[in-house]
Amino acid sequence: MNIADKYIQYVKTKTEAEPEKSWDKILLGFRANCLRTHFLPNKNITKGYQKLEDMMMNMVADALSHKKSYIWGNIFAPCELIHSFGLNTLSIECLACYVSGYHLEDFFIDFAQSLGFAPTLCSYHKTFIGAVESGVVPPASYAVTTSLSCDGNLNTFRYLQKKNRVPFTLLDVPYTDDNASVDYLASQLETMVHDMEEHLGRKFQLEKLKESLRIENETREELMKFYELAQQYYYPGELIHQLYIMMGTHLLMGTQKFLDLIRFMNREIQTCPPFTGKRILWIHLIPYYQESLKHYFNSSEKYQLLAGDIVFDFTDTLEPEEPFRSLARKLIKNVYNGSYSHKAQAIGNLADTLHPDAVIHFCHWGCKQASGGSILLKEAMKERNIPMLILDGDGIDHRNSHDGQIKTRLEAFLEMIEEEKQ
Repeated sequence: MNIADKYIQYVKTKTEAEPEKSWDKILLGFRANCLRTHFLPNKNITKGYQKLEDMMMNMVADALSHKKSYIWGNIFAPCELIHSFGLNTLSIECLACYVSGYHLEDFFIDFAQSLGFAPTLCSYHKTFIGAVESGVVPPASYAVTTSLSCDGNLNTFRYLQKKNRVPFTLLDVPYTDDNASVDYLASQLETMVHDMEEHLGRKFQLEKLKESLRIENETREELMKFYELAQQYYYPGELIHQLYIMMGTHLLMGTQKFLDLIRFMNREIQTCPPFTGKRILWIHLIPYYQESLKHYFNSSEKYQLLAGDIVFDFTDTLEPEEPFRSLARKLIKNVYNGSYSHKAQAIGNLADTLHPDAVIHFCHWGCKQASGGSILLKEAMKERNIPMLILDGDGIDHRNSHDGQIKTRLEAFLEMIEEEKQ
């Protein structure tokens, strides 16, 4: 057992015994990991992914070290608007993943369920609620959530408001993409700005928001270039880097540093060798801890995760001079908003652009949309002659994922697509 593993075990033991006294120890571990990613980067991955990992670790560690520098949100909360207050968004999904680095997800999930939360509730939400209610994670000053795509969002934030007095804004996102719906949601965003100014004592900066949207448009163009190049070149990374890129496109979108990173990756990938293996389009959440998946996809020359669909949940160009309407339209047109048939069509269009050799759809425990709609997506892929595998498991709670079953099904699927190639 190395030093990092020993410290993880130490923090886990101390947290389970005295959760209210463990936060400083957890932050110390985050800080130490920031130093590791900066001075001792993973040599099996590209420099771009090294920079990405370093950026994501520092973003979370810096924010958590300064309580008033961030707000809570779900992954679809408009980070561009939050940045206009000089704040960061830390999504509950992101925080759940980070505390699971100490193998504490089972403790937090069990703690939440002991309070009466249902076993069928999303494990990301239960991990987050358990972390806060056990006294480990201190409450934020404000929170923002959207009605998409998880029906657990509203209840989770209502609970935290009631129990921990964390004021929050719910953005009710309409399903219909028309002017009336855009106006309705844009009005909510403007009201949210006023509420945040009142609660946080900070001034909203409209010009900063407009500049953020301009940078976001450039970033999205660079991202599309990167994924076009990824169809040709071998760009080795690990399973967790798909999680990091998803975090970047939702928590750092519209920032200059994220744009600069994607530009660097575009330059670097063109110096890489050609990739002759199979490219996989990943759908939904990624169980980054799963050993069988890591075995086949970490720095693999045979199978490369081309992208995850959440990175492409919105692909249009924003209008910086109409920032509130642009952000409203971005939320309404999100792939995860509305019926699953809408998502299936959008992912079909994405497959037409990225030309994956296969698709893997991960049905996360507690996510009704993923489980209920996977067959619709499989039909859309069948129309395009793209083989698709449906895997059941849990994105964070290893007790709901059976590695043996995943390994068996994955190996059979990879063998099938290899035979089709021959």
